[in-house]
Amino acid sequence: MTQQLDFADVNDQLPPQNIEAEEAILGGIMLDPDATQMLADTLVAEAFYIQAHRDIYQAALQLSLQHKHIDLLTVTSWLSDNDLLVRVGGRNKLANLVDRTVSAVNIDGLAEMVMDKYHARKLISAANQILKLAYDESVPLAERLDAAQEKIFSIRHETQTDKSVRMNRDISVINFAEIERISQGEQEPGISSGFYDLDTLTAGGFHPGELIIVGGRPSMGKSSFAHQLAFSIAKEYSAPTMIFSLEMSGEEINKRFLSSESGIEMSFLKSGKLSNNQWESLAQAVGDMDKVPLIIDDSTGSTPLQIRSKLRKAIAQHGQVKLVVIDYLQLMVDSSSNRLTQMIGHVTRELKLLARECNVPIMLLSQLNRGVEDRNDKRPMLSDLRDSGRIEEDADIVLAVYRDEYYNSESPDRGIAEVSILKNRQGATGTIKLLFEPHFTRFKNLKR
Repeated sequence: MTQQLDFADVNDQLPPQNIEAEEAILGGIMLDPDATQMLADTLVAEAFYIQAHRDIYQAALQLSLQHKHIDLLTVTSWLSDNDLLVRVGGRNKLANLVDRTVSAVNIDGLAEMVMDKYHARKLISAANQILKLAYDESVPLAERLDAAQEKIFSIRHETQTDKSVRMNRDISVINFAEIERISQGEQEPGISSGFYDLDTLTAGGFHPGELIIVGGRPSMGKSSFAHQLAFSIAKEYSAPTMIFSLEMSGEEINKRFLSSESGIEMSFLKSGKLSNNQWESLAQAVGDMDKVPLIIDDSTGSTPLQIRSKLRKAIAQHGQVKLVVIDYLQLMVDSSSNRLTQMIGHVTRELKLLARECNVPIMLLSQLNRGVEDRNDKRPMLSDLRDSGRIEEDADIVLAVYRDEYYNSESPDRGIAEVSILKNRQGATGTIKLLFEPHFTRFKNLKR
């Protein structure tokens, strides 16, 4: 089905097209029987600007699907049988296409040119649709903005799909070069968490494109842990990180950072009763925040689409983002819905795709089932992830935060937090121990 593009109000300019390239492609298809098969996955019929060219290409695609030989005779016959031969210009039109084509050697390059023109036309059409949206005040502004962004992003996504198909040998060369850079110390193996035992188990830290789930029961410190990672990575790499907080305000999160950086307990910051030395430490901590390019979004009810839009905008404005933290999954869906499992699965899948699209690790916090409380050993397991097995399926890494002293006042591990790697698609699983200082809401490495 041909998509109708909107080219209204473009000052009578001719939409982008390359007729010569279209003709050369069609001629090459009828010269080389294998050409259609090579183009079928990358060149769509709608990309041809001339309707007759679409019909001819569609004829070649149909013949290819039927495993029939493709040449001037078979294409002519198919068009005639489907009452399209006259519409495309008759036999002479097809013969001229073949006569004017030398070979099909560069047909893939020509196809790329035609697709570029097609996407440019789609961009013009989208711009006109966005203009109409802007005038439609019957629709809330936020919905119009989301719709406008989605129209642009969908075109962008189409232009990137072909890059995912590569020869294995080419990927091997890329991997060899990366391994060599890591071996020579020119590139880090991953984005360091700042916790050496965690980096060891995750093969050097977090990696672009990963979806990392951090689970834990309430009061275990999962939010503090994830927020601290975002802060420390932004500080260490002088590169932007992002926190999408659907529960805590930006002021609350920042106050935790000020407590950790200044060494002033949260209770003093909340009461405002500080000594002169503490005021100096606090002022120094506030000044140091200028060096930490951490972006906090505390909008409630954020959707994957909204997060995608804000992430791409941050990358455009501030450069490549090192880590995205989303706190937390269950607040992104309607908990009263009878489709909760499907909704959560949709969110995790969309965020996994976003991590790959933007080449950034995304850390998604998740609640654990209350069933944990009924066990003698309350250490989390994979099966404790709340509401959906899809969380486990989509995750590259699943971390769980646990503090034994919360349940056992006589615990020998007072002041200790366990971070368990319950799933690790690219490495080992296991448990590490960290110091936890609740007065400063911060985690530290244990001394070796």
